[in-house]
Amino acid sequence: MTDSVYAVIELIGASSESWEKAAENAVREASKRYKNLRVAEVVEMDVLIEDGDVIAFRTKLQLSYKREMTS
Repeated sequence: MTDSVYAVIELIGASSESWEKAAENAVREASKRYKNLRVAEVVEMDVLIEDGDVIAFRTKLQLSYKREMTS
């Protein structure tokens, strides 16, 4: 069995459609920079309101990824 180390970052995704889309947006953007994404945990969800209307859904995630170990 090989040793593994995982790092955790916190991201906030936004969407005008839903909390699920907001989470997908955050993961998609993170995948452009981080390799070996493993698990995303929803930490918080909220909405932005303007003039009494919901204008954006936001999802805060803690996202883990496997760190590459060097010898």
